[in-house]
Amino acid sequence: MDQAFLTSFVDQLPGLEPGRAVDAAARRYAGYYGIDFSERSTQHLGRIEVDGFSVAVQIWKPPVARGTLLILHGYYDHMGLYRHLIEWALQQQFAVLAFDLPGHGLSSGERASIDCFLRYQKVLDGVLEQAVLWELPAPWHMLGQSTGGAILIDRLLHGPLPQELGETILMAPLVRPRQWGFSQMGLRLLGGFVQQLGRKFTDNSSDQAFLDFIRTHDPLQPQVLPVAWVQALEQWIPRIESASSVAHRPLIIQGQDDGTVDWQHNIKVLESKFAAPDMLYLPKARHHLANEHQQLREQYLEWLTPRLGG
Repeated sequence: MDQAFLTSFVDQLPGLEPGRAVDAAARRYAGYYGIDFSERSTQHLGRIEVDGFSVAVQIWKPPVARGTLLILHGYYDHMGLYRHLIEWALQQQFAVLAFDLPGHGLSSGERASIDCFLRYQKVLDGVLEQAVLWELPAPWHMLGQSTGGAILIDRLLHGPLPQELGETILMAPLVRPRQWGFSQMGLRLLGGFVQQLGRKFTDNSSDQAFLDFIRTHDPLQPQVLPVAWVQALEQWIPRIESASSVAHRPLIIQGQDDGTVDWQHNIKVLESKFAAPDMLYLPKARHHLANEHQQLREQYLEWLTPRLGG
């Protein structure tokens, strides 16, 4: 898939309207990323306008659905990379709603950047309104990988929560990244003179095919680390770490070979904020659980399935 096609595709992405199925260009995009499941569901892709952003949203509705899975992707990701979870959810007879965060994938905004994490909450509000408009079946289970998990942590702690809410699944959730102290020191040294750094790809999965794809074959991968995003994270972390505890009990899946987030610190924070969260540790899993090796995915999906009523 070339950049020229993607640029044209994004510019012509229609509004998300109930009943509008995907067109040939959308099928080409979905086929490239392996998320064309139109044979087993009605599939829709379009944009909504939220807080100054054009946000790309995609919906899959199987003929019979016993609930809905809302997927929030991680930093540098986009919904096209979540085929394993989308396919599993459809097999479990869930409708699926996924969207690209501002600055990611098919959504507008400076690449991989945000000026305030609370804008992610406004986007989530807009997406939840679409879930109502499309009459997606309850319960609405929400799943967030890394930064997507951070957005859901904030929502659980500060609300408001949809009355249709089912389980909340946090996969390698972000509170603090690894070596956060050094990152803060780097922000001070930059002193406002540098706006972005070059992205450094890491081995955040044991699935080599996935690592090769995002490094060489995914035209939607940002190539920079904007300082503004790190500054927004710095402002957001105290909001979470100082929040009052709540009675929610999220499902948390954490790899113990995760070199991206400070997971030991993060788990302590989450245990202090939520009522005995249901935990699954995967000793050999790295950070990108949504695209870990098949055996590791099967392990956590087997754990997750009965917790969602399967």
